[in-house]
Amino acid sequence: MMNFRNLTQRNLLIATHDALATAAALFASFFLRFDGDLFWSRVPLLLQIMPYFIAFSVVVGYLFKLTTTKWRFISLPDALNIVRVATVLTLALVVLDYLIVAPAVGGTFFLGRITIILYWFLEILFLSAARFAYRYFRYTRVRRHARTEGASPALLIGRAADAEVLLRGIESGAVKQLWPVGVLSPSPSDRGQTIRDVPVLGGIDDVEDVIRDYEQRGKPIARVVMTPSAFEPEARPEAVLMRAKRLGLIVSRMPSLESGDAPRLTAVAVEDLLLRPSEKIDYARLEALVKGKSVIVTGGGGSIGAEICDRVATFGAARLLVIENSEPALYAVTEALGARDGGAIIEGRIADIRDRERVMRLMDEFKPDIVFHAAALKHVPILERDWSEGVKTNIFGSVNVADAALAAGAEAMVMISTDKAIEPVSMLGLTKRFAEMYCQALDHDLAAQVAGRPRMRLISVRFGNVLASNGSVVPKFKAQIEAGGPVTVTHPDMVRYFMTIREACDLVITAAAHALAPVRPDVSVYVLNMGQPVKIVDLAERMIRLSGLEPGLDIEITFTGMRPGERLNEILFANEEPTVEIGLAGIMAAKPNEPPMPTLRKWLAALEEAIARDDRATIKAVLKDAIPEFGAAAPPEETPSVIRLSKA
Repeated sequence: MMNFRNLTQRNLLIATHDALATAAALFASFFLRFDGDLFWSRVPLLLQIMPYFIAFSVVVGYLFKLTTTKWRFISLPDALNIVRVATVLTLALVVLDYLIVAPAVGGTFFLGRITIILYWFLEILFLSAARFAYRYFRYTRVRRHARTEGASPALLIGRAADAEVLLRGIESGAVKQLWPVGVLSPSPSDRGQTIRDVPVLGGIDDVEDVIRDYEQRGKPIARVVMTPSAFEPEARPEAVLMRAKRLGLIVSRMPSLESGDAPRLTAVAVEDLLLRPSEKIDYARLEALVKGKSVIVTGGGGSIGAEICDRVATFGAARLLVIENSEPALYAVTEALGARDGGAIIEGRIADIRDRERVMRLMDEFKPDIVFHAAALKHVPILERDWSEGVKTNIFGSVNVADAALAAGAEAMVMISTDKAIEPVSMLGLTKRFAEMYCQALDHDLAAQVAGRPRMRLISVRFGNVLASNGSVVPKFKAQIEAGGPVTVTHPDMVRYFMTIREACDLVITAAAHALAPVRPDVSVYVLNMGQPVKIVDLAERMIRLSGLEPGLDIEITFTGMRPGERLNEILFANEEPTVEIGLAGIMAAKPNEPPMPTLRKWLAALEEAIARDDRATIKAVLKDAIPEFGAAAPPEETPSVIRLSKA
């Protein structure tokens, strides 16, 4: 549908140019085809036809987006549109000459076949010439400014496709103060090639030789830019970083552009080296789930909750309610969301999910379609000390959110769980597993009660550590290195799974889309594929080296001993939970394995009474009865003293 109200003065100038180009092409084709009197005898009829044909050409140009395409960014798709416009106009001349004019003048053709063919070539030339001349002018001006305005000579690391994206960003002005002198690619097929006039100088192992060569020629390279393909394991990104730092170069990276972000450069962080290749996310599926919906996110001020809020707004939610117990966190997330250009109506409310009446009232007023429950107490050592608080928040709070979502008529409630909920040894895992069982039981009961029509789904999504989240080991190690050490690791054999917050949240929403499929799957616990676990001591050593220091010499690593509630290796499925392949990359599922709801309600009633009396023995007995695989001893009353061991 045409929307002429959006046309600007620039669009009108482009339409005028195209109209003049069409007129010139038509006159030129007649002039080249016919000589002397033959040409002038056709001019009167040509002048009669011209206004209608030019008006038609303007409409065709608008339909094929020639009128609305910025000349600065003209490219191959725009060139194809020019060919399409010329072809449509040429066919219009064929119809005009053969079906309208010729029958009216006794079978004599007014244009003729040669004139029409000439017109097709001239129309393409006249429509293209000014556009590509302007594109080349802007291209050369940007490159000239980049070279003359203090841009840093840079070496690009990565495959040709990634480098080409960055080079386009430099040419368009999106990436500034950078002058690329060459590319180093891990792909042998790229060697010896030129990408947008920038040569591929060799492989990644040639980085030091190339930098020294340019230095000897008096053209020192000041910067190295790593593209996404430079962080693949076979490219050995850590070695590139170490070499660049030894040579005193600034190292930047270009983030992945899969989610449509504009080209930009950021600092390289250790998190980049932990990443396995990200799963391919079906963003259209996520948008179909969220677009136009009303969404609530509990714990929206936390690391995971804030990212879910951001993704929900990105995918087109109509309304978003952020529930958060921390006033500063609520203010920060609502301010960040309000600064977006999206059309979602953002609301924030202070509430504690333990307050059942408050949660019930908020959900009843907002009427959500989907609830993402990210609010929780999650720090293992803290919950081992103040474990009754974990019961109040992670168990009773989750029950309140699930019941309120059901009462408000939500389509789905998605609980953020943890890999520590499997065969738990900590109060965090124990309380989260209990909350999972409640959601599973409620989901099971709803399936039995509602037959033949869509029902509310309650699902849990488990995953491990996310990089750069609140309490993550990575920012802790950074702070310890900046302070001069030591870097503290609990145990030399401790391993953990890691993934980015963005990928984790996109996969959480993907799991919700799967649960709400037309044919509802018989699974309610989803587990994200976290890739290969990372040894924490190796992570510490890597971070120290990336800071230009040497572990054991410049920065000591000390082992403090395992804390209460910790285990060396995390697991993703319990023995009693058969896994299910659901056909989604990066996500697995577990078959339901929960006690019946009457039994759960009996345990909840016993827990509520014991919490009110601060009866720890009863609480412990109820939890061990509910989750027999819980193998840890009773949480200690006091935190044991820290044991510090120097690394051998």
